[in-house]
Amino acid sequence: MGVSTALHGTAGKGAAGEEDTVLDYGLRFSDPAKYSRALRRAHELVISGVPRPEIPNDLADLWRRSMALGISPDQHSPRHLHEASDVLELRREHRLQQVMPALNDLLADDSSSGRHLLVLTDARGEILWRVGSPDVLRRADRLEFSEGADWSEAGIGTNAISEALLTGRPVQLFSAEHLVRTHHEWACTAAPITDPLTGKLLGVLDVSGPLDTLSADTLRMVRCAVRVAETLLGPPDGGTSLGASSPVRASRVPVQRPSVGVESLELLGDKPAAVFADGSRVSLTLRRAEILALLDSRAQGWSAEELAYELYGDAGTSQAIRTEMFRIRSMLGGAVESNPYRLAAGLAGRSDSGRVLRLLREGRVAEALDVYTAPLLIRSGVLAVQLLRDPLDLAVGASVRSSRDAGLMVRWLSTDMGSGDVEAVETLGRLVGRGDARYLSFLASCGD
Repeated sequence: MGVSTALHGTAGKGAAGEEDTVLDYGLRFSDPAKYSRALRRAHELVISGVPRPEIPNDLADLWRRSMALGISPDQHSPRHLHEASDVLELRREHRLQQVMPALNDLLADDSSSGRHLLVLTDARGEILWRVGSPDVLRRADRLEFSEGADWSEAGIGTNAISEALLTGRPVQLFSAEHLVRTHHEWACTAAPITDPLTGKLLGVLDVSGPLDTLSADTLRMVRCAVRVAETLLGPPDGGTSLGASSPVRASRVPVQRPSVGVESLELLGDKPAAVFADGSRVSLTLRRAEILALLDSRAQGWSAEELAYELYGDAGTSQAIRTEMFRIRSMLGGAVESNPYRLAAGLAGRSDSGRVLRLLREGRVAEALDVYTAPLLIRSGVLAVQLLRDPLDLAVGASVRSSRDAGLMVRWLSTDMGSGDVEAVETLGRLVGRGDARYLSFLASCGD
């Protein structure tokens, strides 16, 4: 998550000789003003050369590196790489252009009461898009947190975007964890977006706002949105590109019927099964279905150790995975290859969940809704599966809303997955009118 995860609290004597108090990480959410005051005091001491336990050494090292690049804690303006008019052209040529509508639909709030800012940068950290309410945009303008500005480490010092670029991981920075003092009123969550076709960094997604807009779910929301983006950027044929723990380097494989006789995998809902070419079905235990879902999510495959950790945590062993793999291969023949474990080329991406993703990428949203009858392995509580399930659900919802098709909207809202989609209800109301019976019925069911 980044250096800020180390700020869970410490105690002892500080270098200044005063007694340290425990800094409770939970105060970020319950009392952000108090947490910020403690961080600001620590920031001033560390900048002056006095170590403080509230600021971990690796974060202090980033500050020092930023200052060595010429960034001052009192600096107000980032460097600007392009004029706003030039950014419009950069957007049109950028690969993230095609997923910006979905990201906007998932995370942006440009209503008059919106309090956070959605930002999307390129791989250098230059801001290409930002969306927010007029009030939040005015606050961002005061920091020149705007299109064409360089929010990399060299551009404005340590911030969430710069650290996401440096580490390749999701990051949260709160208040005085930023180097520049004028950023201390902000809480920022950022995560890199990787091209699933090439493995190259495309840019960084960032959600920023006043300190009290940060919640325990903010990081999860940003991570899920990144997975949706990478899903929609993936290849239309072969591999779902929804990696559970690392950037995806998907490869194009020919879609063909597997010689082993397995036709497809049914992973949606609560009755997972393997379907053979003759139409017969073999039920799968939840654990075996979870393994196959992970194999279906990553074209480059998994080691036994990786699967053991994802499914069992620290208690997992590679032997447990090898035992399950033996049973799976006994049932499915050569459908699963080893070293690393992965689905055979003819089966890769041929699950029902994989078909949903392919249809979405091809713009065939109505057909995707036909297939998407239930969430992925709904009974699974494994985090790695949840990180596949949530982005799939978000991708379907975002695609339906972006279609601006009232019929599709009604179909989506009539499903269990879409029944609580308030944004879809509002979109439907704009399409058919606030007096339409369909809008009114869904509005009532959402409790508004």
